[in-house]
Amino acid sequence: MNTGLTKRERQVTEREKIIEILDKSKILHLAMVDGDEPYMVPMNYGYRMEGDKLTLYLHCATKGRKLDIIRENPKVFFELECDVQPFTGRVACQYGMAYASLMGSGRAEIIEDVEEKKESLSIFMKSQTGKDFTFDDRKVSIVTIIKIDVLAYTAKCRPLPAALQTELD
Repeated sequence: MNTGLTKRERQVTEREKIIEILDKSKILHLAMVDGDEPYMVPMNYGYRMEGDKLTLYLHCATKGRKLDIIRENPKVFFELECDVQPFTGRVACQYGMAYASLMGSGRAEIIEDVEEKKESLSIFMKSQTGKDFTFDDRKVSIVTIIKIDVLAYTAKCRPLPAALQTELD
């Protein structure tokens, strides 16, 4: 895990809290570089966490710009967030946003092996729904699976200010 945070008090390092962020978030913003132009798409995702090693799984159509980009440049960056809640204050600088987030970089790989695609889709669906699914060869032949080996990530959390949290309780 890499920590490039400027507000270290917001850093999340506890594995359980990182998994909670991964479980609660449902959309991942995937950033790539197409030549000299940035490109980003929102996607659903699944994940596997083994120790501190995070692997992400995305699925998409069998053709498209993001696949073309990944084939040329597999370096990616991603971001996801949950628990987003705006809050107010008496003056402008007291307004803000409570949230939890995770972001990082990695290398994307398009999975071709049928058995690995089946396993990846099962991980994806378990992450998205909490349920176990199995897939046959036909079902996996109509989708593309992108696996991201995450090289570095940081998680952070900005809770509601204590005074506002007390008002809500």
